[in-house]
Amino acid sequence: MRIGILGLGRIGAFHAETLSELDAVDSLVVADPFADAAKAAAERFGAEVADSPEALLSAGVDGLVVAAATDAHPALIRAGVEAGVPVFCEKPVARTMAEGVGVLAAVRGSGVPIQIGYNRRFDAGFTAARAAVRAGELGTLHTVRSTTLDPAPPPAAYVAASGGIFRDCSVHDFDIIRWVTGREVTEVYAAGGNRGADYIAAAGDADTVGAVLTLDDGTLAVVSNSRHNGRGYDVRMELHGFRDSIAVGLDDQLPLRSVEPGVSFPAGTPHDFFMDRFAAAYRAELTAFTEVVAGTRPSPCTIEDALEAGWIAEACTLSLREHRPVSLAEVREG
Repeated sequence: MRIGILGLGRIGAFHAETLSELDAVDSLVVADPFADAAKAAAERFGAEVADSPEALLSAGVDGLVVAAATDAHPALIRAGVEAGVPVFCEKPVARTMAEGVGVLAAVRGSGVPIQIGYNRRFDAGFTAARAAVRAGELGTLHTVRSTTLDPAPPPAAYVAASGGIFRDCSVHDFDIIRWVTGREVTEVYAAGGNRGADYIAAAGDADTVGAVLTLDDGTLAVVSNSRHNGRGYDVRMELHGFRDSIAVGLDDQLPLRSVEPGVSFPAGTPHDFFMDRFAAAYRAELTAFTEVVAGTRPSPCTIEDALEAGWIAEACTLSLREHRPVSLAEVREG
């Protein structure tokens, strides 16, 4: 098949490399507002260059990968759908929930599949955790802990346009909690602070946050996030039930150092980048998209899924700002 890629920044170039290595993909067509980025990708992966999204969609592509800036996501998703081309779009669907809801309304009923990029759904550990929960291996679930700790904060310009740590970072935890447990969040309580880069506070954001989520069956989920984790990129999940407890992310590259006598775990070099931690998941995610394009599977992460994670982020953002519990019903109605 022939895949188009819009946006050749860090993640777009990474997707181009991954797609170029998949047996299902015969050719790539790329486009980027910065001509040098598109040219470099074309030379590296043998891709064809289009000078605009419209030209790319007219180049006979079977599927479209959107890795452009967030502001462009709504228009590019709609363009793909209007052209009848299945779309893979990096999260978020749009900068605001109102825009995201508008995109959903515009494409609903089109019959064109759309997959949103939440790569943890394709990680082997999270997949095994979901299977264990669904099989009842843990018994009644009572506590979930989900962690995303970045080794260093992103640049000031990125933070200022990110929408805040809950919308930008924690949203991955929110999505994977829903996906692994199969439950919905009904209420949140969030707290946060600033212990590092001044520009994060200046942007009205926090660099370290925590949130307690109440799920619809009474399970409690505790989410922890920080922009400052000197030992590396730490993504983990614990699930505790009446019968058993399991964890995702406890491998030899875990960025956590044990001080217990005689304990040598973890023994490897800590993960220090999300592309390192989730390289296999990204490949599986794009392989899944080729199956969506081929019509052999439905979208494994729909716009509806992405918006649900977004509503949790909205509730946490409001909770942090107003220092109170916030129900999901409140932000949906607001």
